[in-house]
Amino acid sequence: MTNRNAAPENSTASDITEPERWSALTTRVLAPNAGLMTLDGTNTFVIRAAGATSAVVVDPGPDTPAHLDRLEALGPISLVLLTHHHFDHVEAAAAFAERTGAVVRALDPALCIGAPPLYDGEMIDAAGTRIVVIATPGHTADSVCFLLPEDSVPGATGAGGTLLTGDTILGRGTTILARPDGSLRDYLRSLGELRDLSGVDLVLPGHGPALPSLAAVVDSYLEHRRERLAQVSAALRTLDLPPTSDADVVTQVTDFVYPHTHPGVRFAAEASTYAQLAFLETER
Repeated sequence: MTNRNAAPENSTASDITEPERWSALTTRVLAPNAGLMTLDGTNTFVIRAAGATSAVVVDPGPDTPAHLDRLEALGPISLVLLTHHHFDHVEAAAAFAERTGAVVRALDPALCIGAPPLYDGEMIDAAGTRIVVIATPGHTADSVCFLLPEDSVPGATGAGGTLLTGDTILGRGTTILARPDGSLRDYLRSLGELRDLSGVDLVLPGHGPALPSLAAVVDSYLEHRRERLAQVSAALRTLDLPPTSDADVVTQVTDFVYPHTHPGVRFAAEASTYAQLAFLETER
C-alpha cells in the first residue's frame, strides 16, 4: 500500500524547534519524535487567551526534557488534556504534571491525575476561554477532539473556531483504526458528527500541518474509507474468503490490498484490514 500516514524515513524533528502560533488561542510545540507513524512528530498545543493567568496543554507528548522545558516556558500550566491514550501523546503527562502542578484529564479515568475524567459535550472554562469536549471514538475507544469556539484565525472567512483532533484527523494522510479498540463503525459515526460542526475555520491535528477546511477533510476521509471497504470486499471475492476478522483472513486480505507495505507500518495495514473486516462481518 501507499502509506498515507508515514513521514519520510529520514524525517527528523529538532530539539530546538521553536513554538509556533497557529491561531489566536493556540501555540504548537512540535515534539522531537518524528517517525513513520508520527509524521513530523507529535503536535503539542498550548491554549491561552490574551491576559489569561494560566494555560492548558493538550497532549504533552514524549518525556523529553527539552520539549517539556519549552512547554513549561509558556506557562504557568494549570491543566493537561489528553486526546487519547497512545504513548506518543501521553508519555510525559505524569512527569509534566509533577513539574507544573497541573491536573491531567482524559476520557479514560486511568490517565487522569488529580481530576475527574472528561465527558462528551463537557464545556471547560480554562486559559481564559472555553474548550468543548467532543468524544470521537474510532481511532481508539477513548479518542476525543477539543473545540475552541472562541478562537480566531487571521484571514479566515468563517465564523471562527478551531478544532484540535488528536489522531482522529491527521494533517497528512489518514489515521489507522488501532487494535484492539479501534472501530470503523464508531469512526464513521464520529466523522459524521464532525462533518456537522459549523463555525470551524481550522483543524489542528495531532500530527502534521494545520488544515483549513474541516468539511473538506472529513469528506476526504469518508471517501477513503469507502474506497478501502470496496477494495477489501473485492479481495474477499477474489480470494474466495468469508468476511471474518480471523487472523488468517486478515493476513491474506492485507497482502492483497496492501502489497507494498513498508515493514515498519505492516501492523497499521493489518489493523485497518481487521477493522474493515470486523465491520463487514457485522453487515452480513
